[in-house]
Amino acid sequence: MPLLPDPMRLAAFLGTALLSIFLTDRAHAEFTVCNQTLDVVNLAVGQKVDDADQTDGWWTIGANQCVNVIREELTNRYIYIYATDVFGHAILNGSIDMCIDRRRFSIRGIDECWQRGHIAARFVEVDTLEQVRWTYFLTGNSP
Repeated sequence: MPLLPDPMRLAAFLGTALLSIFLTDRAHAEFTVCNQTLDVVNLAVGQKVDDADQTDGWWTIGANQCVNVIREELTNRYIYIYATDVFGHAILNGSIDMCIDRRRFSIRGIDECWQRGHIAARFVEVDTLEQVRWTYFLTGNSP
C-alpha cells in the first residue's frame, strides 16, 4: 500500500506551487485579450508609443483562448483593438480610424493610411481606467 504524503508537507508544496504560478504569471503581459467567441480571430492593437500613435498586428487567437499582446505595464489609459474573422471581416464596430496592413505590421502614425500604402480600419477604444494590467474579453459583440 503506497504511503500518502504528510498533510502539512502537501499543503506547503501546493502553496509554493501556487505562489510560483502567480509570480510567474505576474511578470507576463499587462494587456491580454481573451477570445470568447467560437471562431479564430486576428487582432491588431493600437496605442501611444513615445508620444506617437502606433498600431501593431497580427495576433491569432483561437476560440476560448487568451493572448498577451502588451507585455509591459500599461502607461496609456486607452488601448485600441481591431479584430477580424479568418475571412478578414471586422468583428467589432469601432469608431477610431487607425492603420493596418495585410501581413504582420508595426505602423507609426494613424493619418493618411491609404496614401502611405496601408489600410484604414476602425478600432474600438478600450478604457483601462489607468490600470497597469487589463484583460479584454472579446465576445463578438461590440461594447
